Amino acid sequence: MSSFQLEDFAAGWIGGAASVIVGHPLDTVKTRLQAGVGYGNTFSCIRTMYKRESVFGFFKGMSFPLASIAVYNSVVFGVFSNTQRFLSQHRCGEPETSPRHSLSDLLLASMVAGMVSVGLGGPVDLIKIRLQMQTQPFREGLEGLLGVSQSCANRFEAGNKMNPREAANLSVKSRAAALGEQPAYQGPVHCIATIVRTEGLAGLYRGASAMLLRDIPGYCLYFIPYVFLSEWITPEACAGPSPCAVWLAGGMAGAISWGTATPMDVVKSRLQADGVYLNKYKGVLDCISQSYQQEGLKVFFRGITVNAVRGFPMSAAMFLGYELSLQALRGDQAVTSP
Repeated sequence: MSSFQLEDFAAGWIGGAASVIVGHPLDTVKTRLQAGVGYGNTFSCIRTMYKRESVFGFFKGMSFPLASIAVYNSVVFGVFSNTQRFLSQHRCGEPETSPRHSLSDLLLASMVAGMVSVGLGGPVDLIKIRLQMQTQPFREGLEGLLGVSQSCANRFEAGNKMNPREAANLSVKSRAAALGEQPAYQGPVHCIATIVRTEGLAGLYRGASAMLLRDIPGYCLYFIPYVFLSEWITPEACAGPSPCAVWLAGGMAGAISWGTATPMDVVKSRLQADGVYLNKYKGVLDCISQSYQQEGLKVFFRGITVNAVRGFPMSAAMFLGYELSLQALRGDQAVTSP
């Protein structure tokens, strides 16, 4: 059997679409908690969002991820599966001759998938977060994100002069629409065009370094637990894991991965949300420093509950969609681990 198989990419696309539909509402809550202001805890955030925006607020910005994250997951799963298969074949000949997955193969394949994911997923994540965050009221964003006082917010809205530091923070973009609390972006295409026009192509990769620091270890803690958990759950007499085993192992892997990735996910979300109305952070270290100074160590664990809870159904849907699609595409009788 060839080490490169296109079926992995097609199955990853189907699994990615399933995970977006299942996980987007809680993903929006997670983003608001991490990068927004005035939401309190998870339940307070859900209640506030529902009161302000109704149920549709939880699906804010889903059209772009649904179209793009499916492709993104297609690449991630395709790269991981084919890299792992290539390494196994290089190490032992045909992959089927190896009864167990090698930890070193899985680790290297996960790291490669993590690096590739940033190149493709950075702009996708940025657009998603900008669309999710643009309904943050401007006055709250001005006070919370800048860390300025009520009087500063009032002076800005009244058109009065501010000191150089305050003016510099607001000089990047003129937000006439924002003053009326209107959405900064009219949709994904307008969001992309605005970012490219105001920040250049590099603006689409804002937060990419934080995403790299999140995704490389994150995918190691995503694929490796899934493979070993699915093998552990599956009886030795079975040719492959059952759909129930895939669902459980995938969900647990997702909860582990997203839970441990939360600190760097907070930094990434803040860097990517930075720029909807103003620019505050100069980079990863500056974001970490400012966040710690203003909100303490606990800020890096903001949204960890949502991340872990959301990670289970999202990843369960992702792996189940992937494995069942792969089974159908290959005509296998049993589900096959990546």
